[in-house]
Amino acid sequence: MEQPAKRQMRKPSYPVSDDLARYLKKYKRTTKISILYEDLLRFSGYVSVEDKFGNDTLWYRVYYPEHEYAEIEANLAKVYTLLHSDGDVTLLEHLVVDTIDFCSFGNSQPFRIKIRNKLNDIYTNFYVKKADASRIYGLELEEMMSPNTVNYLVHKDTLIEEHIMGIPGDVFIKEYLPQCTELEKSQIAKEYVKFNERCLIGLLGDMRSYNYVIIPTHDFDHVVYRIRPIDFDQQCYEGNLKFYLPQFFKENNTIVQLVLDKFKDISIEQYRKEIRSVLVRRVISNQDRIQDILNVMKQDTIAPKEHIDQLKMEMYDFVHEKAFKYCNNMGEILETAIKFTIKNYRSVF
Repeated sequence: MEQPAKRQMRKPSYPVSDDLARYLKKYKRTTKISILYEDLLRFSGYVSVEDKFGNDTLWYRVYYPEHEYAEIEANLAKVYTLLHSDGDVTLLEHLVVDTIDFCSFGNSQPFRIKIRNKLNDIYTNFYVKKADASRIYGLELEEMMSPNTVNYLVHKDTLIEEHIMGIPGDVFIKEYLPQCTELEKSQIAKEYVKFNERCLIGLLGDMRSYNYVIIPTHDFDHVVYRIRPIDFDQQCYEGNLKFYLPQFFKENNTIVQLVLDKFKDISIEQYRKEIRSVLVRRVISNQDRIQDILNVMKQDTIAPKEHIDQLKMEMYDFVHEKAFKYCNNMGEILETAIKFTIKNYRSVF
């Protein structure tokens, strides 16, 4: 059956190099599975998935021939145990695959697998994607440079990724932000300043409102909000520096205006210094592993030369660090940005 129409991809999918594969094996990010991304593409039918308001979600619920589905379900259940319980097979008899959804929008074109435990009807989602080096670098850097734990595994050309829970940014801005108290809005604005800075230093691009989630956590008599990226496809790819600053996307204008309404420049700079200080401590505490991933990136091709040439000059113009001018690839640009932050985190970046 004809597959859903694929939207034009914004960037190519870069293969996992031999050096990256060795890095992933060293840090226990590899596994062995019996079902690959390409296997899931052989679905025989699909229907569009709508949200509770009847709007198109850009996801398709896919179906497979009956004689193949039992094997697919069994293999996906095993994948779930590898991701969440180190392959504990005693869980398998209680696990069923409720749904398999496919999204043809964007770069990764993932399958979303909904696994349900028959004993209590609690379900969990995970994703099966085509392994893209850009995304893997983004996931690794998120693990080391943010407060978030990232759970994923790679086998050959297939990426298995844990679902990141939270309220999608675009949904939060539209449905939840208007109901927040003024104190909560200030806290969200503060978190956004730090998120904006973290994306720049780590060169994580395309953080439009639908590419990150906002996570509310109740703490005694108030709610604390965190912002966490969920899309890492644009790690170290674009040449335009503004692409790595969420503040410049129109989808984020509401929160950007909130920052401007709530804080004076001196407060914004204070929060930027705070996150730079935290990032420096994280980098130093993960120094060997970060250097390992940077060494792999410096030998890899994850962006066109014109993007590299543009970004290194825009970074130089922004912070006047001569080392940027001599970078030959995205790995070197990122390494220079991190070193510059360590050296100058008290000054304006």
